[in-house]
Amino acid sequence: MVQKAKILLVDDRPENLLALEAILSALDQTLVRASSGEEALKALLTDDFAVILLDVQMPGMDGFETAAHIKRRERTRDIPIIFLTAINHGPHHTFRGYAAGAVDYISKPFDPWVLRAKVSVFVDLYMKNCQLREQAALLRLQLEGGGRAGAGGDGREPVGLLAELSARLAAVEEQAEALSKQLDDESADVAAVATAAHLERKLTGLRRALDALEPGTGGPSALPTQS
Repeated sequence: MVQKAKILLVDDRPENLLALEAILSALDQTLVRASSGEEALKALLTDDFAVILLDVQMPGMDGFETAAHIKRRERTRDIPIIFLTAINHGPHHTFRGYAAGAVDYISKPFDPWVLRAKVSVFVDLYMKNCQLREQAALLRLQLEGGGRAGAGGDGREPVGLLAELSARLAAVEEQAEALSKQLDDESADVAAVATAAHLERKLTGLRRALDALEPGTGGPSALPTQS
């Protein structure tokens, strides 16, 4: 069963949160509410999120300050943030949003279809990254088991395990390639394209590590680190 991604919705107005839930419910992911910057930061302490939709104008800690806290934390600094604002003070205001770490800046009222499409891109990227981490973790586990017992932890020969891992990785590579083509076709946000490129680089590193483990290649090489 594929685990759903979590999307954090941050707005001090309940009606706005309800509207966001109505727009994003079609994505069939887990939507988490936060009615303040402080509540959002608390949620980020325990859960991993694919993307954050953050209202700019909030009493107390506003969206800019909340984003600054998010970007200072190692655990959360790479989570994409989409700013939502009901006001537009011109280029300077928009620049402040991007300077705070946002990947996008959308003025209300916004097109529900556009917002859903943007969020969907980051959910897809998040899911591909999760798959990549799982494959890397499985590879490390099987290599450790093979090194101790000369076979996989479940009794299968290393060659069979490598073939299975290679097939699983190929499926992730195919999905990542399709996503990259989709981003190119839709002239997606620069941040989304950069994230997809980063994912492809990590997939390439994992593929090289797997290829180096094939019989006759001289033995295992260093596995790619997760960044």
